[in-house]
Amino acid sequence: MNKKLLLISITASSLCLLLVLVVVLLVNKDATKPNVSNKPDTSNVSVSSSNREEVYTDSKSFLNDETFLDEEQPALKPKDEQKKKEVKLLVSSVSKDIRVTVTDKYGNKVKGVPFYIEVEDVGEYKDLDKDGYIYIAGIKPGTYEVSLADNDNYSCKDSVDIEVFETVQYEPLEDIRYSIVQEKDINVEEEDSRVDEVYKDDTENTSFAENSDGVEVGIDVSAWQKEIDWEKVKASGVEFVIIRCGYRGAKTGALVEDSYFYKNLMGAKEAGVKVGVYFFTQAITETEAVEEASMVLALLGDTETEYPIFIDTENTNGRADSLDKGTRTEVCDAFCKTIEKSGRKAGIYASRNWFNTKLNDDKLSDHLRWVAEYASTTAYARRYEMWQYTSSGKVDGINGRVDLDISYLK
Repeated sequence: MNKKLLLISITASSLCLLLVLVVVLLVNKDATKPNVSNKPDTSNVSVSSSNREEVYTDSKSFLNDETFLDEEQPALKPKDEQKKKEVKLLVSSVSKDIRVTVTDKYGNKVKGVPFYIEVEDVGEYKDLDKDGYIYIAGIKPGTYEVSLADNDNYSCKDSVDIEVFETVQYEPLEDIRYSIVQEKDINVEEEDSRVDEVYKDDTENTSFAENSDGVEVGIDVSAWQKEIDWEKVKASGVEFVIIRCGYRGAKTGALVEDSYFYKNLMGAKEAGVKVGVYFFTQAITETEAVEEASMVLALLGDTETEYPIFIDTENTNGRADSLDKGTRTEVCDAFCKTIEKSGRKAGIYASRNWFNTKLNDDKLSDHLRWVAEYASTTAYARRYEMWQYTSSGKVDGINGRVDLDISYLK
């Protein structure tokens, strides 16, 4: 074959190969093109022409079907409403007042929120200091519905009905525990103050009195004594102790738990020392006296005491010093009645002079009396069940001075 024919043959073969490649590329392009039709490929599906239906692949087509969703299904809550936290209202009353505490589902007081409380037919009240507690005074006797006003972040399902009375109800307040503060959170030097005005003379006995039939010897203690070795106290001859559980602040009126109360309570009981309790008052109304008694009962809970619960009233340079005799008597009476309503015994602690000049003693005769006078005997002329005869006693297991007492309780 000559060179010219060979060249023609090679050129023809190349053109044929190029033509084949072009055809292959065109076929592949059609095969990979996306199907933009909403209709599926039914070329391989055998369907009779008389029953053939169109099938759509629109994933949202069910929204056009009015029968797709059950009409009984509850409506979805708005997103902001789903975020609301549920709270509860604890509502109580002593006399012509309403007390509201806002708590979360765990029973903790909700603080830092300016809640508004609605009292039916009365008005709306704001928690100005955002402490989760609102006190409303001057409410006329009657029954009221109390509810939480609309709030962007909190909701309360149930309203609360509360009955308000004209006269003081000596019922322990179950919600008082939310008002109790700790000594670490206050100025103890200002709030826990008193003035020593108990009469004393040179016949004061600073040692243990002798035991005799119908008489028990004991002590009274508070955080001022700090750590106490109760086993040594018991071994020294102490038969009972009256323990301070708390006090109302002399300046602010806060309800303060004695920081050593539970430690003393448990220590004395474990050592076999009989126990009673006292509360140092600064109440200026009967309502505040009910609060103080309620605090004592809340702190004690189910713990039994062999000795009574006393209200301690004396001079303090505090908020209650200026009370007139009648109001102070009402305060002591209200405290004792609230304690007694719970089934426990109650009494009043005061100096002989305080009983004689600062209280209407005749109106307190239904309650026990614990008299303070530091002498060889007390000149108090009325009935009394206990006598604090010195504040300068020494007892093994206690550092420093301690009050000594005699009990004539049967």
